[in-house]
Amino acid sequence: MSELLAGPIADRHLALGASFAEFGGWDMPVSYAGTVAEHTAVRENVGIFDVSHLGKALVAGPGAAAFVNATLTNDLAKIVPGKAQYTLCCNETGGVVDDLIAYLVSEDEVFLVPNAANTATVVAALAAAAPAGIEVTDRHRDHAVFAVQGPKAPEVLAGLGLPADMEYMAFADATLATAAGDAPVRVCRTGYTGERGYEIIPRWDDAGPVFDVLLERVQALGGAPAGLGARDTLRTEMGYALHGHELSPEISPVQARSSWAVGWDKPAFFGRDALLAEKAAGPVRRLYGLRATGRGVPRADCAVRSADGACQIGVCTSGTFSPTLKQGIALALIDTASGVKKGDEVVIDVRGRELPCEVVLPPFVESHV
Repeated sequence: MSELLAGPIADRHLALGASFAEFGGWDMPVSYAGTVAEHTAVRENVGIFDVSHLGKALVAGPGAAAFVNATLTNDLAKIVPGKAQYTLCCNETGGVVDDLIAYLVSEDEVFLVPNAANTATVVAALAAAAPAGIEVTDRHRDHAVFAVQGPKAPEVLAGLGLPADMEYMAFADATLATAAGDAPVRVCRTGYTGERGYEIIPRWDDAGPVFDVLLERVQALGGAPAGLGARDTLRTEMGYALHGHELSPEISPVQARSSWAVGWDKPAFFGRDALLAEKAAGPVRRLYGLRATGRGVPRADCAVRSADGACQIGVCTSGTFSPTLKQGIALALIDTASGVKKGDEVVIDVRGRELPCEVVLPPFVESHV
């Protein structure tokens, strides 16, 4: 087994008392004071996550934006420089190689943030398709990423002189004063929690001083550092897809209810023909939310059965205890042939015990982005 990769501020996480676990090949902080406390801090106040494990890649050269638009699913022509867009990199069968954020810097430069484990695959796929003059480079260790999320997130940024009054999915380049000097950062009003938030992208070598300044401001406002555990409960409450769970090379955006991130009218993108065919025929399975009506916590890979428990009709892709709702919730792919719809009851097989659930459409809690 290869050695886990370390982020740029592992020493800070140790000093904060973090517990660690492997995620996407990286040694990640899971929790500091407890997942529920960190989750609550983000929902009610503000939290800061180190998500520097996320990939970074640059597509540059004459017509770079047009090239990206001809490969990734969403329609990049719908946004202008200074805006970002959620999009997908699909394979020939319509499965999802990765979901990522594309930052449109200019017509000749697009900055991409894919998932950690998939960065090399995405870069390779784009590089193989790139025409002469367009360069696709892996910048994984060139930049760190910190996510400041929660109702008080704008106060954190404004108090540090960073741009906070921007539209959702907008970004701007700025300078942050730190103990080590001024650090250039890219500030993006994006996030993965369902709260108003920002992702701050400094240079990898500036990560420590930038994190120190952000954390100090977060704690001064009553917030806290948050780890991977809270990140997962927060995104599950919102019904946000996690690659490897709700999206994968075997799970298409049509099945995962991510069709909104597909530019169906575009003449070209990876997987277009397969996705158009699936859309026309209808998917054989579709993603739903499941809210437990009994006591129990569903987990990924638990079987979903009909209300009478007679037959399996799907499988949980994610499951957790919702700290906000105080009940178990899950995301699940359910066979369309089952006829299951919103409001129906199903049961989840949790270690041999039937957990009754109501079928819902996410999010489970209100979005505040």
